[in-house]
Amino acid sequence: MGRAAVGGAQAGRASRRRGDELERAILDAVWAELAEHGYDRLTMDGVAVRARTSKPVLYRRWPSRPALVIAALGRNAPDYQEPPDTGELRSDLAVFLLGLLHRFDDLPMDAVHGFLVDLLRDPELRVRFRTGLTASGPVGALETMMRRAADRGQINAARITPRTASLPLDLLRDAFLVGGVVPSGQVVDEILDEVVLPLLKAP
Repeated sequence: MGRAAVGGAQAGRASRRRGDELERAILDAVWAELAEHGYDRLTMDGVAVRARTSKPVLYRRWPSRPALVIAALGRNAPDYQEPPDTGELRSDLAVFLLGLLHRFDDLPMDAVHGFLVDLLRDPELRVRFRTGLTASGPVGALETMMRRAADRGQINAARITPRTASLPLDLLRDAFLVGGVVPSGQVVDEILDEVVLPLLKAP
């Protein structure tokens, strides 16, 4: 019996799952497939079999493989709507950025690196990933923390622009692509202390 046929039989046995339970099972399966095969070899068939559902169920919720992967990555992300508010910008940014990095802890480095490399090769994946970095995503959260700090008089509000708001993420992504490993806490410290905070505090 082929993999698709197995998936169909398993889907019948799992057909009672609905809503959040089914979504959790699917996104768990995506994460497991990423860990085992990487983004390049992840397939909708493989996810359906692992989640014990069917491809039509996947496509009803997510129109494509990139959309499904972005959903799985987003589930493990920090809360963008309520970013840290410790009263001090540096600690806010450090807590938030480390939370972003730790969501990859249970994925092999080659899977994470492969995903980022595929961002450069897959236009649809790149568009969907960039959409997640807008006002409702991590860049929006970074800007919120920066504007709170400006209101407290800790930084120069005029320095907050779309480019400076995305700068911490841009530097972390560059460090990962060049180094091939998830950046350490020391790298986060260097980015904040040597680049981001001096820029935001400049007259």
